Amino acid sequence: MALQWLQFRVAVLLLLYCVLCLGIGAPRSLANIRTVQQGNKLIGTNYSSSNGFGITPVTLAEDGSYYIVLEAGLITFRATIDTGSADSWLMSTACTTPTCMQVPRYPLQYDSPTFVSVNNNASVFNISYADTTAASGFIAREAIQISNVTAPNQAIGLVTNSNVTLVNDISGVLGLGFPRLSEIYASIANATPFFATLASQGILDYPIFGLSLTRNTTGTLAIGAIDVSIVQNASNIVWNEVVPFSPIGTQFNTSGYFYWAIHMTGFSVNGTNLTPMPTYPTLTDNSSIALLDVGTTGIYGPYQDVTRLYSLISGSRLVDESGQWVIPCTSSATISFTFGDNNTFVLQPTDYIIGPAASNPGLCLSWPRALPPSSDGVDWQLGTPFLRTVYSVWSYGIDDEEPPMIGLYAKSNASATVESPTVVSAFLSSVSATVATTLPNYVLATPSYTTPPYTFNTSVPATFGEIVASELATSTYAPILVSPTVNASALPKVYDEYTMVYTNSEGQSVTSTYHVSDPTTALGVPPGWSGAHVIGISYLGLGISLFIAVSTTVCVLS
Repeated sequence: MALQWLQFRVAVLLLLYCVLCLGIGAPRSLANIRTVQQGNKLIGTNYSSSNGFGITPVTLAEDGSYYIVLEAGLITFRATIDTGSADSWLMSTACTTPTCMQVPRYPLQYDSPTFVSVNNNASVFNISYADTTAASGFIAREAIQISNVTAPNQAIGLVTNSNVTLVNDISGVLGLGFPRLSEIYASIANATPFFATLASQGILDYPIFGLSLTRNTTGTLAIGAIDVSIVQNASNIVWNEVVPFSPIGTQFNTSGYFYWAIHMTGFSVNGTNLTPMPTYPTLTDNSSIALLDVGTTGIYGPYQDVTRLYSLISGSRLVDESGQWVIPCTSSATISFTFGDNNTFVLQPTDYIIGPAASNPGLCLSWPRALPPSSDGVDWQLGTPFLRTVYSVWSYGIDDEEPPMIGLYAKSNASATVESPTVVSAFLSSVSATVATTLPNYVLATPSYTTPPYTFNTSVPATFGEIVASELATSTYAPILVSPTVNASALPKVYDEYTMVYTNSEGQSVTSTYHVSDPTTALGVPPGWSGAHVIGISYLGLGISLFIAVSTTVCVLS
């Protein structure tokens, strides 16, 4: 038996050598293994060189944002995912501000074989945020890889000055929006955002990505496929066409797609339905527009809607000028949002309650928060509190064939039992959700605002459902989501978990289930640089890590 165990160990070491140093049979992640499944059981594999789909974990950060792990020129970083912006950027070693020095940075002194300078690093990159923070730097090109899917020669911003605070060793942002929202796309030629690059070059099996958000590390981002560990029946995905917009100014002479935004047709409290009141009814087809944004950590709506919503929750009141409301923490009201023809999605109290106020623990801060009118006509922003309740599928659309769409798949039954105050209280206690704020002891008046001029150039009309000739995925894709014959079952599929059956050293058959997990490669460290690196082989699911001193000549997988 000892000899058999020695032979087993030698075999494992040889396998690791082949994987790490020779690249034999070593997919970048489990998603690169075409599997023969029986349910979710792995009963056979077919290694494919196709990069047409992938899946990677999505993790909740301390500030409420969500991040994934990506590679920029074989260097590993964490990046916040954001569907409300289109540009991708990373902190660089040229940035020495206190906020930059706290996170792993792209090493400009490293001679990355896939780095391409743009205009000798003289093309300026600037981005600013609603909280008045900003980042600036220059535009460059680098290979960006997520799971086993690579966007070659991708235009990104490398930040040289920033006061943007990032947490959890996050080094930047992965923007998943449309080109018309991109500062980089407007600055240099052939510089589409990350997902647009994958879609326009036909790199994916189908131009979609799927997103599952959780309150921990078990979320997933599927690229070019949907995660069928969550979507049990693809025919239950509710599809919503993305709203097109007229151009801003004279930058374009055609309408096109700007935001991941859809029409909201209703909202309700405890089943009492209300119709949204759009800010620009004549310019938005008399429909309220809702932006779905994983980069927004809350839910926001216009005062004219939010005020009516809270009027249906007894004991609620406005408590500050930012549009924040509180409700009794014992409330068991459900809030629902409806899209299209009566497609309703329900939020339980633990989905939308933020937490009790420290000065008055009987009152809880709550979503949605009210905002002044926005000049782009987007009245609602449905961020992570809503997106956690659904599996969302973001279809990029196909030139001349198919408009962009967002598919929503409810994670729980709309008729599920309403959470009791006891359940809500236990949840808030478990997540330590108390908010350090002092509530006013008087009733605030609802403010009134003047509607600003509409941003978009309406002399170039935008028609809902329009199919555009460019800026979407290449027309070499065969459309499968065109109404009324949507064939969601034909979407590519990937699993975030797999079952491995193997024989241990005692000759016993062992069955184990694994989830796709992030590699433990050191963040921000190029391959071959000196130091000890922890290298995780997550796709094998064996929990094997190697400490490799790369001060000597050694093959390193990163």
